[in-house]
Amino acid sequence: MTTAQISADPVTRIVIIGGGTAGWMAASVLSKALAGRVSIQLIESDAIGTVGVGEATIPQIRLINHYLGLDENAFLKHCKGTFKLGVQFNNWGRIGDSYMHAFGDLGLPLGPLSFPHYWLRAQQEGVGGDLWNYSLNYQTAMQGRFSRLEKVGTSHLGGIKYAFHFDAGLYARYLRAGCEKRGVSRTEGRIVKTNLRGTDGFIESVTLESGATIAGDLFVDCSGFRGLLIEQALKTGYEDWSHWLPCNRAVTVASEPTGPMRPYTQATARQSGWQWRIPLQHRVGNGHVYSAAHISDDEAAHQLLQNLESPALSDPKTLRFKTGRRQQAWNRNCVALGLAAGFMEPLESTSIHLIQSGISRLVSLFPDRHFDPSLIDHYNRQTQFEYERVRDFLILHFKATQRRDTAFWQTCANMDIPHSLQEKIDLFSTTGRIIREGEELFTEMGWIQVFTGQHIKAQRHHPLADNITQSQLTEFLGNIEKLITHTVPSLPRHADFITHNCRAAA
Repeated sequence: MTTAQISADPVTRIVIIGGGTAGWMAASVLSKALAGRVSIQLIESDAIGTVGVGEATIPQIRLINHYLGLDENAFLKHCKGTFKLGVQFNNWGRIGDSYMHAFGDLGLPLGPLSFPHYWLRAQQEGVGGDLWNYSLNYQTAMQGRFSRLEKVGTSHLGGIKYAFHFDAGLYARYLRAGCEKRGVSRTEGRIVKTNLRGTDGFIESVTLESGATIAGDLFVDCSGFRGLLIEQALKTGYEDWSHWLPCNRAVTVASEPTGPMRPYTQATARQSGWQWRIPLQHRVGNGHVYSAAHISDDEAAHQLLQNLESPALSDPKTLRFKTGRRQQAWNRNCVALGLAAGFMEPLESTSIHLIQSGISRLVSLFPDRHFDPSLIDHYNRQTQFEYERVRDFLILHFKATQRRDTAFWQTCANMDIPHSLQEKIDLFSTTGRIIREGEELFTEMGWIQVFTGQHIKAQRHHPLADNITQSQLTEFLGNIEKLITHTVPSLPRHADFITHNCRAAA
């Protein structure tokens, strides 16, 4: 087969199954990237609800919003959003502990080394301050401030790195409006049958409850946990990670807005899981993620309601899940995104990012109608690597605990962990090094904050950190600390910044 023949057989029809955040993100990016050369049809049913708990994000979401040309203030007004500078973890290493996985840099690099190497040396020599003294994001978050700060004055210190809290349902609607302007068609209906091609088992079409049949070349499964195409039709298989991530249920409820809108997510460890708190402009999102083997649904809901900071706005809703991933995110002519591709603990707000990276990967490896197996293999290998590295980072939070006060925490502390995670822990514990492989999501700055916050200490530091004297080291650390201490009070209050720039209508 010649190149000319292959390139003359393009994908012309994309069918997206399911709306929600995953479906409309996929439709948004594909309709822009393919610029009208492909028909895109999204099928969703108003009778089938979306999970809708994805209210917290990580900074990479700004990349997709920028690509789609979204005005940030307008987007936040529509989605009633606030800014997020990191995640505060309470009671994880020990009861009474509190630390933050703050976005952005820690301190400044010096010579060939990143900042953490110098901080580790300082700790081992008994000089310098707390790790978060050198985080602009952390200090800004703790003072309840925010600004779109690219850089600190004329210094080399980077500015504030941020993400968002927002209403995921409103975000999907916001994206839908842009999609429809670019020609994406939406079909209301429930799918009752997936029709496979007899020759190779590829998806040929889907049949709706109305009797209508919709055909396509490429199908994108955004049908949530059901995996309507990727699992129910194609029998792809699922890799279960619940032996490493033991929480398998969540009970969620919104509560009234109260007090200042904190520019960070809170994750507070409970007896048999943990509780999130996410401030939006019009409400606070709350959820209790827990292990059903260690607590009943009723008791989990009771604990959630008892620990709210303001009155609930509705009755709690319970969600069941199994952490893990599809054995193939791309099978034949079907690509699964979002919950159809797998589910991770929402602890580090990675759900929407994994949708985003899956779409980006699809655009990069976009097929023609021959669906070259090498493209599919590359997609699946990259997806597996990303999921496994995110999985490891999440497991670390549960494994690295000194709590033994409940059966749940005893189980977490004693569980076996993946070799890839054990290697990271061992390398840091002995040498102070954190090696980021390939394009794994979490950086050295993220890993060291969780290691430090949960009491995993390095025995040594990088030898090149000894190239400066202790007085030079002390001066280096002190200058960074002074710069941050001077900068943060000059920033506006988070609530004031929202009021002046992106306050939603009442």
